[in-house]
Amino acid sequence: MTLLETAPAPSPAAAPTARPNLAGMTRSEIASALHDLGLPEREIRMRTNQLWHWIYFRGARDFAEMLNISKTLRATLADSFELRLPEIVEEQLSVDGTRKWLLRLAPTNPQDKGAEIECVYIPESDRGTLCVSSQVGCTLTCSFCHTGTQRLVRNLTTAEIVGQLLIARQRLGDFPDHERPRDGLVPSGEGVRAVSNIVFMGMGEPLYNLENVAPAIETMADGDGLSLSKRRITVSTSGVVPQIERLGADSGAMLAISLHAVRDDLRNELVPLNKKYPIRELLQACRDYPGASNARRITFEYVMLKGINDSPADARELVRLLKGVPAKINLIPFNPWPGAPYECSDWETIEQFSDIVFNAGYASPVRTPRGRDILAACGQLKSETEKLRARARLAASDE
Repeated sequence: MTLLETAPAPSPAAAPTARPNLAGMTRSEIASALHDLGLPEREIRMRTNQLWHWIYFRGARDFAEMLNISKTLRATLADSFELRLPEIVEEQLSVDGTRKWLLRLAPTNPQDKGAEIECVYIPESDRGTLCVSSQVGCTLTCSFCHTGTQRLVRNLTTAEIVGQLLIARQRLGDFPDHERPRDGLVPSGEGVRAVSNIVFMGMGEPLYNLENVAPAIETMADGDGLSLSKRRITVSTSGVVPQIERLGADSGAMLAISLHAVRDDLRNELVPLNKKYPIRELLQACRDYPGASNARRITFEYVMLKGINDSPADARELVRLLKGVPAKINLIPFNPWPGAPYECSDWETIEQFSDIVFNAGYASPVRTPRGRDILAACGQLKSETEKLRARARLAASDE
């Protein structure tokens, strides 16, 4: 593990800035902000397009960079708005090239010291995946997930979600004329983006924040800016059934289901949300998901827990349950965290499970654990301040 950057301890929070932040706004929000600034209606569309290009295509962090905008208007924009991103408190680099950022968000009121989230970048030779958070903490308390032990603080705004991608592209040299780092694996080559895929698999349940997740996806996918294909944006849910159809209709994103069990009694324990939306209802929502097809398959995530959900009988029941659903199954070796009540299944057991699923006609890749040494792997995210507080409480109890 390499610790790349650590910010000093936070000072007492100031009142939030009164200037609107354009970085992370949608097109309509930027247009509305320019209207409120008093720009003529005939000019607003052109200026919105210019700002969009500079913020989302070129990664501008200063209005002074926007040379096709008059000097006078640039000064007015700088006096009226900000281009603010979440603060990088800490950046860690795994031995396998995975990066994890601890980000501090701007205060929302004078008493707010700035909530913190984690965001993870996973590079491959030909692509890079950014795992983004949608909430501060989580409310679902899945028993195998470290993030679920951190209380829910609030939903992220659209700008805070988009801001994670803007930070990643800044740090990875993924904007024009930005140099890529040389301290770890970052995909390179003509036409290769450092960040080519987005997965909403960080902190929080995205479908409990769909009002901000859906416009964030639209901003990420806009072809004149960040320009990510919606087929490369995946939203993972633990099974908020009433919102699944709306996700497909409003965003067009790919769907992933955090399944992990084939029986309601076990899933009730692993994913307590199952008590409200049992497996049968969840799978029907998947069958009805807008746009689902063999070309746009739904991903079912299945964490492999030793002696809990990893038997051949479980694999065969999984195949039976998914009949008629255009699906692929991601088998995830359990990633340990301090105090975890589970162990990872043996490799031979995982391979046997995978073979049963594959022979039934489903793709069943085993996800290679990435970033375990910096607690950046699936199910390990929990903001560093929460970890420090937990360690302090433990130390105090031992005295």
